[in-house]
Amino acid sequence: MAELDPISPLGPRRWPWFVGVVLAIGVAFYVLQPILLPFVLGALIGYLGDPLVDILERRGMGRTWGVTVVFLVLTAVLVMALLIAVPALIHQVDALVRKVPDIYRWLTDTLLPWVQANLSIPVSRLPEIDWTSRLAENWQSLGKATATTLRGITGSGAGLLAWLFNMALVPVVAFYLMRDWDVLMAKILRMIPKAWQENTTVMVGEADEVLGAFIRGQLLVMLALGVIYSIGLSLVGVQLALVLGMVAGLASIVPYLGFIVGIASSLLVAWFQFHEPGALLLVALVFAIGQVLESVVLTPILVGDRIGLHPVAVIFALMAGGQIAGFLGVLVALPVSAVIMVFVRHAVARYRASELYTGE
Repeated sequence: MAELDPISPLGPRRWPWFVGVVLAIGVAFYVLQPILLPFVLGALIGYLGDPLVDILERRGMGRTWGVTVVFLVLTAVLVMALLIAVPALIHQVDALVRKVPDIYRWLTDTLLPWVQANLSIPVSRLPEIDWTSRLAENWQSLGKATATTLRGITGSGAGLLAWLFNMALVPVVAFYLMRDWDVLMAKILRMIPKAWQENTTVMVGEADEVLGAFIRGQLLVMLALGVIYSIGLSLVGVQLALVLGMVAGLASIVPYLGFIVGIASSLLVAWFQFHEPGALLLVALVFAIGQVLESVVLTPILVGDRIGLHPVAVIFALMAGGQIAGFLGVLVALPVSAVIMVFVRHAVARYRASELYTGE
């Protein structure tokens, strides 16, 4: 890994400008948060598609045509995935809702009495619930809430137009950023003071490796784990295999959370369905195979060790992003944290090469 030149630190008169720019970007992000989502999603799609466009461009295809081909392929893949997955997910979520009364009955009639008898813990009995009427009421409330929301959106012409504009803006932003990505990056680099450009190029290159490892690699790992868990649970015969597998795959963005959530929920569903220890062993085997494949094959090949975020840092970044900017904050928390870690590593290297650290 290339290191910054320790004898060319930021001068004392440059630090205020640097800190001021960083603060200005942070304030702008916070103030403009309500309108940033389509731009962030478009930039994400553009960043993911840029390497594919570069490959097509090196093979002689024009940049605009390469962007068009990549854009059409990504759109087709997304539409096919939605057409295949959404009906199955709706069917399995409906089956999960029907199982809620059985799970509640098991909690009240089996689990709580066992805890009270074997662990000597005083446990209050859960109230009896008429699940037929309760589920009907909840579905009715959900329908009313959905209707109210739709009326609120469609009742306001400005709100409806803004929503449609934001949705239409995502592919437009993605297309133009994908087409002009390299040009924009070169222009931004030329805006940086010449004394910083060489070191900035090194850090941006490392940040690109980190972002590529996270955005492309981690998303592929999550998708692969979701598919592995779903197929494995389907082979075992678990009814909610697709829902359980995909939830476990998505939760794997936090280290070990996907495994914990997936195996706990899958064991519970398998027990209600089969009431046999053998089925539980097969479910545990599915998740064990998934963990081995993730550790030995998926993560080393797709992600590598370039992200450098501790599991606790991952959890903190997600929670902090959600607290600061809601869904948009969660969306950008880990990529931003990974890039910050690149700059922190260089800052630490510069500090250790300084007179303050060496005492020379």
